[in-house]
Amino acid sequence: MTALTDLFSDGGQAALKEFAQPRMLCLFDFDGTLAPLVADPVKAVLPHTVQQRLIQLQAITQVGIVTGRSLADIFNRLEFVPDYLVGNHGVEGLPGWQQRADEFYAICRCWYDKLAPEIATIDKGIQLEDKHYSLSLHFRHAQDHAAVMKILPPLFAALSPSPHVISGKCVFNLLPRHAGDKGYAVSQLIEQANAQRTLYVGDDMTDEDVFSMRRDDVFSVRVGCDEGPVATAALYCIPTVASIEFFLDQLVDILSTDKFLSPHFKLASQR
Repeated sequence: MTALTDLFSDGGQAALKEFAQPRMLCLFDFDGTLAPLVADPVKAVLPHTVQQRLIQLQAITQVGIVTGRSLADIFNRLEFVPDYLVGNHGVEGLPGWQQRADEFYAICRCWYDKLAPEIATIDKGIQLEDKHYSLSLHFRHAQDHAAVMKILPPLFAALSPSPHVISGKCVFNLLPRHAGDKGYAVSQLIEQANAQRTLYVGDDMTDEDVFSMRRDDVFSVRVGCDEGPVATAALYCIPTVASIEFFLDQLVDILSTDKFLSPHFKLASQR
């Protein structure tokens, strides 16, 4: 893995300015990227100050959110409508996704019915979240994280059909096989948007499916410059989720210069 470069360093700033171009596609994860992580995922809030910066960014370029949350969940947390909105780690929101929705729902319902009674006997601190087309098992409140991380994977392996399991920060995400992931979703969005350049910002293991694409037309940014026990494939980083406001300000400034604004936008903005 290539060492992470702090995006706020001289090298990171130079790379961002060189990469940026008019109407590039700017995609963001939600939890831990735009919104601070919280003990109870239901209580996650996207700060108004971040929302306003996203609205400013959307006025000059394409903005999308690619999240593990369901579309119904994430839509209610936004004060604006992104150009692209993808939920359930890539299952919801892409063209034609409804064609397999019933199949994925049936699979997840079967998993839920199997796991729910077993989870209840392991640790009451484990929260089994049903997102219709995927499941998330949150264990931040479990008494023994190490024990939970050892006990749960064999339960997942015993499920039929076997799930695609993606671990994260005190969470296991279970997706139907062939349902895609964030990497596939971003590839599809790039094609749909006809984007020549794409910026993606994320913070967790589900975002590694994007980071590991290593496409020359994708600028990958990880929230958190300390890689921790698992190496990341991202090329750049910002220190914390609190840094996202400053980063969004930078993007707006870079893309608002005469070098980037189209004549149409400049005329509209001068009215």
